Amino acid sequence: MKEVLKILKDANLKITPQRIVVLQAVLQLDHPTVDKILKRVGQKNPSISQGTVYKTLQTLVDKGIIERVKTDTGKMRYDAIQGNHHHLYSIDSERIADYSDNELDDLLEKYFERKTIPGFEILDIRLQITGIFDKEENRK
Repeated sequence: MKEVLKILKDANLKITPQRIVVLQAVLQLDHPTVDKILKRVGQKNPSISQGTVYKTLQTLVDKGIIERVKTDTGKMRYDAIQGNHHHLYSIDSERIADYSDNELDDLLEKYFERKTIPGFEILDIRLQITGIFDKEENRK
């Protein structure tokens, strides 16, 4: 709870019960869909409307607290941004897992320092690596 309050305060957002419960859901669930967020929020605070959840998610995205991650099937997922990372996306289970690798980050950064894309300013580089988790990993 302290982490959620700090995140909201640091983003200069008014601390409301709705923002607290929505952000907690995103932080506690692994790259959740809005349906999973709605279910979790409904369990903790059934009086929060679907519209309020969508509006709160948009506010959190606008403030850079969370980001949207789109799957290959077009489902929108949410990710609490916690440092530079990439995503492993399993095509069979649609599971998304965070993947951090400083060596990969350095390689990508150095590559794009040497290469430029005409008419395009790179602000961030994130990869989505597509594959299939083994059976044991899919249970996580």
